Amino acid sequence: MSKLKVTILIENTVGVPLNLLAEWGLSMLLDFGDERILFDAGEQGNLVSNAQVLGYDLRSIDRVILSHGHYDHTGGLFKFLQYRGRVPVYAHPDLFKGHYGRGVKGQADRYLGVPHCQKQLESVGAEFHWHSEPLELSPGFWLSGEIPRETSFEQLDDGLVEHQEGMIVQDSIRDDLSLFYVTDQGLIILLGCAHSGLVNIVEHAKRVTGQQKVRAIIGGTHLGPAAPHQVHQTIDYLRELDLECLAPNHCTGMGMLTQLASEFPKAFTWAMTGSRLEFI
Repeated sequence: MSKLKVTILIENTVGVPLNLLAEWGLSMLLDFGDERILFDAGEQGNLVSNAQVLGYDLRSIDRVILSHGHYDHTGGLFKFLQYRGRVPVYAHPDLFKGHYGRGVKGQADRYLGVPHCQKQLESVGAEFHWHSEPLELSPGFWLSGEIPRETSFEQLDDGLVEHQEGMIVQDSIRDDLSLFYVTDQGLIILLGCAHSGLVNIVEHAKRVTGQQKVRAIIGGTHLGPAAPHQVHQTIDYLRELDLECLAPNHCTGMGMLTQLASEFPKAFTWAMTGSRLEFI
């Protein structure tokens, strides 16, 4: 297997004093040596300048993968495409489905979906490829497809809703995708927001790839807003994995990041804007 270098282009915080800009969202550059993939695009488009500061020209990106259709993972896509031009974009067919945050104290629900319509993104170079089933993008590198929801304790965020024929219902976020990479030392799992549940995603990764050993988990875990019982059971599950690297960020939340750093002192790695993780 070829090596993988993961560079965090966008995250809520900046971890490297190099004139980088943070924004609420997530974007990672995956460098396999012979291929470069952009996984999510953050919210505002600062990924382009951040990449330049970190020594990458995003015109070298071979393809884009979007984890789901929330603004903080797709908002920077338009600016990236203006810079990069035509490029394949892999996503779930529900990417443009209306995602909303539930209004509080009588306020209207807030739109959380992709800020640009499909035609706008195609006009600046997006070539969409829709996938709801697992797909091996290159040898040992998998797009998850839809994640089966099987654990009894992992619940969807009740603050996220969708509008269906005049009704407001819980958002199932079926478009939540992750990435799995098989290495000789075990699986590397890359998350957008893990709306499907971290345990559900890891178990699905094992089934799809046939690899039982999990080496690393990187990205948003959505444990920040999770109920205490879900957090406790997820931590118990993570202990059993004996991870080499646990690099949560974004929707994990600072309080939960601190707890995970304490629970997993050997494996935990901060994954802020500018952070680099390398796997051989």
